[in-house]
Amino acid sequence: MSVQTNRADPLAESEVFHILGNDRRRAIVQLLAEDGGQIDVSDVATEIAATESDTTPVPNNLYKSVYVSLQQTHLPQLEEDDVIEYDSDAKTIQPGRHFAEVLQYVDGHADDHSRVLQLHLGCCLLGLAIIALVGLGLPVVSALDPILSSVLVLLVVGASSLYQLLA
Repeated sequence: MSVQTNRADPLAESEVFHILGNDRRRAIVQLLAEDGGQIDVSDVATEIAATESDTTPVPNNLYKSVYVSLQQTHLPQLEEDDVIEYDSDAKTIQPGRHFAEVLQYVDGHADDHSRVLQLHLGCCLLGLAIIALVGLGLPVVSALDPILSSVLVLLVVGASSLYQLLA
């Protein structure tokens, strides 16, 4: 289910799920995301073999098996889907054009969503604090209207949500 190389349009969700449907391809994406740049294929094979093995050190036959499957199957598919750029001479990989699209679906990489949720929580707590302070009759904030404050907080949360949905 590979896509055409060098296509400009984004990957369909079904294509992303196919790519990430294999543990080794998912591990490649995760390891590349953790490294943040370029990574050696041998390092990727070592990490995957260590994850799949319950023994230390990793058995050499398992390492070789993982390395061969990366070379023959997983790296070529990820390269064809433009998720990675694979330098077969240097035996290194780096993120490709569609890497960020695929990374969005990998567990533990929903940082944007957590930041938005933190912003929404902060806005709600600020709104509640203003309402509570107005209710206490403190001189500085007692002039504020609690209904207006609530509406403003809801507008900020709504605008932020709309922005995230449209982005």
